[in-house]
Amino acid sequence: MEGTGKPEYGTCVDMLTKAAIKEMIIPSLLPVAVPVIVGLTLGAQALAAWLVGTIVTGIFVAISMTTGGGAWDNAKKYIEEGNFGGKGSEAHKAAVTGDTVVTLTRTPLPAVNPLIKIINIVALLIVPLL
Repeated sequence: MEGTGKPEYGTCVDMLTKAAIKEMIIPSLLPVAVPVIVGLTLGAQALAAWLVGTIVTGIFVAISMTTGGGAWDNAKKYIEEGNFGGKGSEAHKAAVTGDTVVTLTRTPLPAVNPLIKIINIVALLIVPLL
């Protein structure tokens, strides 16, 4: 409490990791559970329609994330070249904040393709049950 002790970084990382894993249980079960629920309750045609919707929606989400993330990154680089006041300006601060907050191309975008693949694999696995 006096500020003289050595910090325990491992304890902090362990607490955050456990909390993050706990919070991700339900979202990670959705791509497995929803195709099963849709297929078994609504039938094969509804499952096929849902899969088409998932693929089309995933494509548009990926395109949106790619262009949005690229736009933020390019805006920051453009300002850093000296436009709109250059580095240190209010425009640069806003662009850095936007590029930091909207890390679309680096964080969620690579997860879209595996998500669609998991949904499709689970749907294919339950086809014999339908």
